[in-house]
Amino acid sequence: MDAELPRQMPASVVPSTTPGERTTRRISWLTPILGTAAAAAAYAASRRDWALGLIVGAALSWLNFRWLKRGLDVLVIASVAQQDRQRPRVPLSTYFAALFRYGLLALGVYVIFEYLNVPLASLAVGLCALGAAAITASVWEILIPPATRKKG
Repeated sequence: MDAELPRQMPASVVPSTTPGERTTRRISWLTPILGTAAAAAAYAASRRDWALGLIVGAALSWLNFRWLKRGLDVLVIASVAQQDRQRPRVPLSTYFAALFRYGLLALGVYVIFEYLNVPLASLAVGLCALGAAAITASVWEILIPPATRKKG
């Protein structure tokens, strides 16, 4: 067996050649672009409150995606490092980070809704920017498979 991975390897060390890595990067940059485009459309329609809600919702959506990706990277590293163990152990901090992520998002939505006076529906639609980005990136992969792209 090859040399075993260290137990505390940072998530940024996860190889970028994993399946779906290109799609994940695409989702990461499409989320703020789609959120900004929706906010610009709302602003052009003279709905500044909706524009603010959309942009903040898209930002929260992007943060959630980044934190989720980091948590999954840690789980992958832990599972690879412990592949020969009968019962692999997941670091307790991974569970805490997941709970913290959702708690922080809920707190952020509450504070934004309560103090910025943006419509809750605009925040919810802004949070959907991640779903729109995931669909767009997936359709992109279907229409232009990696084998047909130019290397460069």
